[in-house]
Amino acid sequence: MAELATLARPYAEALFLVARQLGPQALSDIAAQVTVLASVATDPQVRQFAEHPKVQAPQVFEVVMAAVKRPLLDPVQNLLRTVIDNGRLAALAQIASHYRELVNSQAGVHDAHIASAFPIEPGQMGAVLQALEKRFGRRLNPIVTLQPELIGGIRVVVGDEVLDTSIQARLQQMSAALTA
Repeated sequence: MAELATLARPYAEALFLVARQLGPQALSDIAAQVTVLASVATDPQVRQFAEHPKVQAPQVFEVVMAAVKRPLLDPVQNLLRTVIDNGRLAALAQIASHYRELVNSQAGVHDAHIASAFPIEPGQMGAVLQALEKRFGRRLNPIVTLQPELIGGIRVVVGDEVLDTSIQARLQQMSAALTA
């Protein structure tokens, strides 16, 4: 079976083409809705229901729509129907990720996945983002998650680049140095 990323790319590109025709606001609205769909599609109970051999595609569509709990734009509903009809519900997270990359690429922005041991205050986020944009040399869209196991500091992933200033990483470096 093909990789999920390979399966997701055509869906994301088609959705991006449709969204671009609808205008700049549609690009971001659809990105938000596809992200919500992806989170619903990764739910184990939804996946188990969708993969049951006796369940039909319209039933899966109705269950996912009920789980979303808000109306979706027509292109997003069409994407959902197509994904379900083709048995690709598992690819929705990859579709959302690739779609976000396309939108960011058009805007000249890159996602910065920031893991922090503690919540970053809104006032601090501006300074952190400014420093990160200077360090990576591009505009960044911060996506912050809490990871207490970092102990302190942050770990930032932008594309395939990683900046790890966490205490956990420093302790691992010291441990490696002491055992070498």
